[in-house]
Amino acid sequence: MPDRLLIFLAQHARLVPEGLLRGLFLAAADLCWLFRIGGVRQLERNLAHVMPEADRRSLRRTSRQGMRSYFVYFVEALTVGARTKEQLLARIHGGGSAYPDPAKSNIGLRSLPIGMGHQGNWDYAGFWACSTVGQVTTVAERLRDQGMLNTFADIRRRLGMNILLTGEPDITGRLTTLLRKPDQVVPLLADRDLSRRGVFVKAFDSWIRVAAGPAVIALDARLPLYTVNMHRERLTGERRRQAKAPYGYVCQVDGPIPIEPYLDMPREQAIKDLTQAWVDQWAQGIREHPKDWHMLQPIFLEDLDLSRMHDLPDFILAQASKNMGGDGHEGTRTKA
Repeated sequence: MPDRLLIFLAQHARLVPEGLLRGLFLAAADLCWLFRIGGVRQLERNLAHVMPEADRRSLRRTSRQGMRSYFVYFVEALTVGARTKEQLLARIHGGGSAYPDPAKSNIGLRSLPIGMGHQGNWDYAGFWACSTVGQVTTVAERLRDQGMLNTFADIRRRLGMNILLTGEPDITGRLTTLLRKPDQVVPLLADRDLSRRGVFVKAFDSWIRVAAGPAVIALDARLPLYTVNMHRERLTGERRRQAKAPYGYVCQVDGPIPIEPYLDMPREQAIKDLTQAWVDQWAQGIREHPKDWHMLQPIFLEDLDLSRMHDLPDFILAQASKNMGGDGHEGTRTKA
């Protein structure tokens, strides 16, 4: 869809019937799924790692649910500016092992560094956290289209979030400083980072490269790390009437992951091991609700083009060579 149209829809959300837009986007999702375009093939490759026992029919069914969930997220993101506070709060609620008992989780008593993945609806989650937990500050990717960037950053700011942009100076230091203040929430999207700053960790039956940011700010701020997974749920009764929508979300907060075991380690090892602990917790949420993981890009080692990546550790190169040696995978792409 042309960027200009997306910007128009977002800026004029009150003029757009959400139900009509949802129907159009669901039809588009089904077309993409039927013809296996728009990232569907890659989504199914990713789901095969999450659901190793699933047959082809199960994978196809889950990928269809995933595409519909993904496209509905775009409808919600485009129209969130037209929703009332009551509607938004009816569309999302908290859950998980770290919610809502403050004595157990420290929520409400201290600030929270959080790692999360490509799941659910970040706008709804940010609004909910601002309303019920504390001030939310997060980092948004700097887009090439400045108009698109400004439109969606402004929407999130109106929902109560502070938005920093990738490329701004000393983001890590600024986030760490914030976390040393009370009642601050810093959620960072972390389940894919192919840059040299990313950390390779074990996930499901393979390896992925994820962002180090959540572990870094947790260690620097001396705070336990938390995990957020999101999944959709069908709404009924009074909550559905208040939400004016058939589905809502559960924002599942798990943790804390204590940082004390990592403080005496060399820094690089501490970041890697804490990140692995976060991924282990995050991956459990993906296993429970794979249809809500909106990962349509290559993420697992077998699908990565290592010739375009930098600072690859020796154990990853060794694993890539093993994969190419006919151990059952289709082969990791590496430099000739």
